[in-house]
Amino acid sequence: MGFEKYQHVERFGTEEVKGINDGEVYIFPKIDGTNGSVWFDDGAIHCASRNRELSLDNDNQGFMKWVVENSDKFIILFNEYPHWRLYGEWLVPHSLKTYRKDAWRKFYVFDVMDGEKYIPYSAYDVELDTSQIDFIPALATGENLSEESFLKACEHNTFLIEENSGVGEGVVIKNYDYKNRHGRVAWAKVVRNEFKDKHKSAMGPTVLMEKDHVEQKIVNEFVTEHFVEKVFEKIKNENNGEWHTKFIPKLLAITFYDLVREESWNFVKKYKNPFIDFKQLQRFTVLKVKQYKSEIF
Repeated sequence: MGFEKYQHVERFGTEEVKGINDGEVYIFPKIDGTNGSVWFDDGAIHCASRNRELSLDNDNQGFMKWVVENSDKFIILFNEYPHWRLYGEWLVPHSLKTYRKDAWRKFYVFDVMDGEKYIPYSAYDVELDTSQIDFIPALATGENLSEESFLKACEHNTFLIEENSGVGEGVVIKNYDYKNRHGRVAWAKVVRNEFKDKHKSAMGPTVLMEKDHVEQKIVNEFVTEHFVEKVFEKIKNENNGEWHTKFIPKLLAITFYDLVREESWNFVKKYKNPFIDFKQLQRFTVLKVKQYKSEIF
């Protein structure tokens, strides 16, 4: 695989993305750094900026150097998914300076291509999380959302922003079933610079018109704090009472395995033979583990 430039993200409301909000839409925080990509080819990790492939002698603000220094987690992912290409933002100072101090000089994945095709967020978030690769999480999902919903999401986009330092520069809108009038995949953005001077409100986390997932209900009921703690302690006991961050993938995998093995009959009965998307079930399980064991992530 060679270098592939990332597509331009169009402003919402233009002809290039007309109709993108028809159907299921994902809303993501837009962060303000420099574009980068990572892929695996010929037994080596490759990196690029927006316009060119990089080398250690011709880097982009230290991006490739950082990837090489953190290559273990990328190699684990690419061994499993050798045709994936990661696109993301290398967070270095640009126009927005209100990100948390611990957020800078890290790579945040916002899109994944498998060969020549983008894959949906729900198809890569668990894998990246398991590999401990940072990614930009979805703020919300919804059906047939309006511009008002996107503006509301802008107001609540505090991803990586320092406490009481306003909100991010905007949001990105994706519809994985959408193609524009030219027959190509396109994403849209809403940029709200005027929100930068506003302070974070006291409201709790906001979800806009999120779909009522049966998988979420199952996880909320059956993946309890005790359930997660039991798996955690089991792994520690198998390792002489010690815990290392390298055990995180095992914790996530065994928790999901135990949920399916031990509780399947119970949630099948309770929800009357529901259609279950096990990819979503795994995703919500991972999020629940991270909630209960936030100190190890």
